[in-house]
Amino acid sequence: MTVDRIVAHAYPWDVLGDPHFVERARRLGVREISLAATYHSTRAATPLHPQHKVVDAHHAALYRPVRPEGWAGHTITARTADWGGAEDAFGQAAAVLRDGGFLVNAWIVLTHSTILGHAHPDATVVNCFGDAYRYALASGHPDIVRYCATLAAEAIRGVEVHGVSVEACGQLGFAHVGPHEKTDGAFPGIGDTLMSISCTQRELDAWSERGIDSAKVMQKLRDGVDALSAGTLPAGAAITDVLDADEIDAVVAVRHADADHLRAEVLAAVREQAPSARVTLHGHPDPWKTGPSPALTAAAPADVDAVLVSAWPGTAETVAVVEATRAAVGDGVDVGAYVSVLPPKKLDEVAAHVAATVDAGANELHLYHLGLVNRPQLDALGSIVTTYS
Repeated sequence: MTVDRIVAHAYPWDVLGDPHFVERARRLGVREISLAATYHSTRAATPLHPQHKVVDAHHAALYRPVRPEGWAGHTITARTADWGGAEDAFGQAAAVLRDGGFLVNAWIVLTHSTILGHAHPDATVVNCFGDAYRYALASGHPDIVRYCATLAAEAIRGVEVHGVSVEACGQLGFAHVGPHEKTDGAFPGIGDTLMSISCTQRELDAWSERGIDSAKVMQKLRDGVDALSAGTLPAGAAITDVLDADEIDAVVAVRHADADHLRAEVLAAVREQAPSARVTLHGHPDPWKTGPSPALTAAAPADVDAVLVSAWPGTAETVAVVEATRAAVGDGVDVGAYVSVLPPKKLDEVAAHVAATVDAGANELHLYHLGLVNRPQLDALGSIVTTYS
């Protein structure tokens, strides 16, 4: 399998204020950059930036002006930021990159926003115990669908983009890299799946409409989590050890229907602003997967040009995910391997891992991340580009 496309990722604050960014990227050999237009909260190192070394992006934001007329009538609206480098940080950084000869993609993060989750708890994911995940906006909630579609449209309005890279176009789940996270390993194995099944009233009603006893499903999920915690259900158990087949079908069907509806609305908004934009969808072949790369639905491949698969860990498991994605989408859709040179990845292992993902069916490489890397890590990205250009 050959590599047809190499894309590097960056934030607006990596570009703005650094007169050397364009030349570094050009010397690297990349010609296409996915630039964050909307993003979740992060604390980002900027080792090679001449004006700052850390950026505290302390809440999810739209890196464009938040236009009152664009959000009129919305219950949930985007938040702006004062740390991006400019009021229209994405628009200005995109112009710098285009002037430097790069194709620019808008990197758009949708359902991941703690600040909005706290402001609108009724529109967040809720687990079977009633715990709200305030970072996870409920992908099927009508106000969230409307918010995401408008967010995507406002992100690229008036900006020339080659494509969009759509992250978190579906449900986030239990796992979350939040501030001082203290949940790792608490619910092993199947626990993440059980704790990621959203049980809002809207979803319970949707299960019932499919002939399922929603209250019974809730109790089974609780019992399964409690059995894991007690050690009486092994971590290697399967979802079929907790729910019946018809219950599994209903839960998955409702979640995937929500994802399909959200994606349709978002892509319609994108195409209204940029009809020819290339669409890359962050996804995963596991039908239960939640997070920034949620499960690919059966309908998803027909809607997009490429599926981007996280392949950050240099493990056989991530290579298998790339292989499964290629099998799921066939030859008509591109598969991108999202590869990183950041810790815990060891730089001397990067080449072999990237080669394995390409052998597994990835015909695109998406490099993480031009702003976060130091010089040795940047050189490692350059070696990837040299090998596959």
